[in-house]
Amino acid sequence: MNRKQFISRIGAIGAAVIIAPKANIHAIETPMGREEKNTRISVFQGEKIKVGIIGCGSVSGMYLPHMSKSPYAEVVSLCDIRPERAQQRAEEYNIKNWYPHIDEMLAGVRFDLLVNLTDMQEHGHLNRKAINAGKFVWSEKPMANTYAEGRELFELAQKKGIRIWGAPAVVNSPQFAFMAKQINEGKFGKVAAAHAHYGHLGPDWSAFFFEEGGGSIPDLGVYNISTLTGLFGPAKSVVAMMNIIRPTVNTGNKGPIQVIAEDNAMILMEHQNNILSHIQCGFNYFDPYGHDGTGQEKPTISIVGRGGNMHMIGYDWKPFGVDMATTDHEETQRFVTGDGGFRWEEGASVICEYLSTGKEPLIDAEHALHVLEIIEAARESQKEGIRVQLKSSFRWPVL
Repeated sequence: MNRKQFISRIGAIGAAVIIAPKANIHAIETPMGREEKNTRISVFQGEKIKVGIIGCGSVSGMYLPHMSKSPYAEVVSLCDIRPERAQQRAEEYNIKNWYPHIDEMLAGVRFDLLVNLTDMQEHGHLNRKAINAGKFVWSEKPMANTYAEGRELFELAQKKGIRIWGAPAVVNSPQFAFMAKQINEGKFGKVAAAHAHYGHLGPDWSAFFFEEGGGSIPDLGVYNISTLTGLFGPAKSVVAMMNIIRPTVNTGNKGPIQVIAEDNAMILMEHQNNILSHIQCGFNYFDPYGHDGTGQEKPTISIVGRGGNMHMIGYDWKPFGVDMATTDHEETQRFVTGDGGFRWEEGASVICEYLSTGKEPLIDAEHALHVLEIIEAARESQKEGIRVQLKSSFRWPVL
């Protein structure tokens, strides 16, 4: 850390004291596996982090059990525009406070971290409200509807002395760590290319997936984009094609609607060192494993190089193995079997651990912003028929 960065970081710490007067601030310099060091800050040293969750639909049914087991989190507040859902979750998990609107939630019982599990089109403006109220934010993907909006939220949080993070948490899996290690150590010689895919028959239970601001890329492709950029580094440019297979969908909450957002997409990314990666995603893929991926035992991410190949078994949000063959051992071997405790819904719990202990998460807001720019660039590529150059970046390698 240079002097300018140090002064800037100290300024952020001071702002955090103002935002969270009960916090006990301390800083520890810890080696990060690089030449430089990163200052880790525990904002609420040793305390349980008080959490407010907005959006009490099906995703909350995954987050709440995970957070209820965390020694670093205490969910104190719930909110949903359908108040009966917030009340039901409150009764289910013995949470005393629930609200029908974010303004009432922010004015209600004190909490430290907002966990945003609402429809993706709502993330940007709700996250802004929380940041303006001095709350740390964990947002389900994406953290905003455009890269520009996401960058504004990131910079606003910095000015407030707080932080925002965005899903997914795929970089936390032991399979990702293993694959990153093999690549970083040059086990495949010159890496050339990678492919990833994720699709199913569609989330027809809610209309927002098919409306403006929805789509299969921010819902499904976002996982693969996060994994591939996490493994190979930021993308330099993007070319994409996408379309709509089903022009109308009978949704569970709005009945028949016209499909506006893409339900079929392919994206080609150029990374550093001439590595090319490709993802495909959509809401029209027959998959006997269904939406939750139970029983998926086939590769969903494959990497090839001059010295070998490697395949993630299971989806990157629910992996349980890595198959690898190299010139040194040509017979394919399986490594890192099992989930190692990783859960796709663990992101908010990991952030609570950071806020309580100072253990810096692998999940990085600027990585999430880079993924958001890729999503936006892919749509521009389709619309204009061009290759789109990217501006954003993030700290890499992740491990």
